[in-house]
Amino acid sequence: MTTARAFFDDLHGKSALVTGASGGLGLHFARLLASHGVNVTLAARRIAALEGACRGIAEAGGAAQALGLDVTDPTSVSAALAERHFDILINNAGISGAGRAADLSEADWDAVIDTNLKGVFLVAQAAARGMRESGRGGAIVNIASILGERVAGGVSAYAASKAGVIQLTKALALEWARDGIRVNALCPGYIETDINRDFFATEPGQQLVRRIPQRRLGRAEELDGALLLLASKAGSYITGTSLAVDGGHLVSSL
Repeated sequence: MTTARAFFDDLHGKSALVTGASGGLGLHFARLLASHGVNVTLAARRIAALEGACRGIAEAGGAAQALGLDVTDPTSVSAALAERHFDILINNAGISGAGRAADLSEADWDAVIDTNLKGVFLVAQAAARGMRESGRGGAIVNIASILGERVAGGVSAYAASKAGVIQLTKALALEWARDGIRVNALCPGYIETDINRDFFATEPGQQLVRRIPQRRLGRAEELDGALLLLASKAGSYITGTSLAVDGGHLVSSL
């Protein structure tokens, strides 16, 4: 029987950049790729947290290095990626920016859009240049959200940014297909993390959980198969798509 490791064995020896990798899903994705033999570069603004994460990956037998990067700053992105070529990009950096639209300041709006949408574009653009120069092409996975497909209260900036990521993914996939670069979006639903665990234990949090057809939160590892599919040759004919992993949330009744 073919194991998951054998199914994705083409990943071994590849190089990947994971943004927003100092914690949360970004760190989870970095560890996942490293466990499949990928040489992973973890990028974020918090370099000390990255270095600790890299040590943990190395202790587990993986290969990883830290890269200081501010995805909202074109100069930072250019400098960080100018001499680096990656086979895989996991465009994960993002912020939530919750707040009612009527009360949202322009600065708060800009912070969300600059990180979640402009940042995705800047890093994808720089990484794609390297993929073209290498002649090998590559795979770009933009981390979007089911809130790019549907909405909830108090997340107008976040929902707009993630909807933009989904449309940007399609546009980049169309433009870069002939360069051998596949671009797809992974759209998680409500995934339990250290940051949101306390909220989902409250009654308002439990009300949200009850709207999910599977009646539970997702786990980070339940994103693994989708991410590996989009990053590997197993997904070689998949580009320009958005893949939801949400326990059926998007198809739940209004």
